[in-house]
Amino acid sequence: MKTTAIILAAGKGKRMGMDISKQYLILEGYPVLYYAVKAFEDSNVNNIILVVGQGEKEYCKETIVEPYGFKKVRTVIEGGKERYNSVYEGLRIIESFPIYTDIVLIHDGARPFVTKEIINKSIEEGKKYGACVTAVKAKDTVKLSDGNGFIKMTPDRSTVWQIQTPQTFSYNIIRKAYDRAIKEGEGNITDDAMVLEKYGRWNIKLLEGSYNNIKITTREDLIFGRAILAKEKKFEKNEKSC
Repeated sequence: MKTTAIILAAGKGKRMGMDISKQYLILEGYPVLYYAVKAFEDSNVNNIILVVGQGEKEYCKETIVEPYGFKKVRTVIEGGKERYNSVYEGLRIIESFPIYTDIVLIHDGARPFVTKEIINKSIEEGKKYGACVTAVKAKDTVKLSDGNGFIKMTPDRSTVWQIQTPQTFSYNIIRKAYDRAIKEGEGNITDDAMVLEKYGRWNIKLLEGSYNNIKITTREDLIFGRAILAKEKKFEKNEKSC
């Protein structure tokens, strides 16, 4: 079964308050996007599609794909207005591939600390269940509001998960669900599982990920990112010394 990863790198990172898009910020010597692409390059994924912002195709090729020799990146395309539009562009371009894609993984390029182990497990679970999303169990008690700033209820924490990426699906299943979402003009989409929940009526498996698999959104996240990389380097150094 052939697998294709759609890595989304079209965000502008307005909450960063910087001129450069967050996925191109340098984190310990490498662009943020580099780490995510490297993990997929080293995994069992066959193809990678990078979806970038308007006018960023050549910039992405020159700063990410070519300097680091990523061979699995089949194409770099421009995304749409919203995240779900960018995902749809990625799903559509898969049709032009000479070899059929069975499993598609959708990942946020601003999550640099995904591992090849998580990716490979996602592929396995995607093949088995048709749909799975990476997530971690909530550490804190979560409250649901009534929309007016008051607590409405407290869900059982043992049933609450924080959703991450990659989110992995049978290509046919997620493509049909996205076709319907785009056709009906659905705009309130924050992740791909939502599309399948509403338009696919499919049981989606939760795959336990990693608390390190954070999304770089604010400047504080860069501090956490540096700490994660420092911990990984220390671990690798200890492994080699052993």
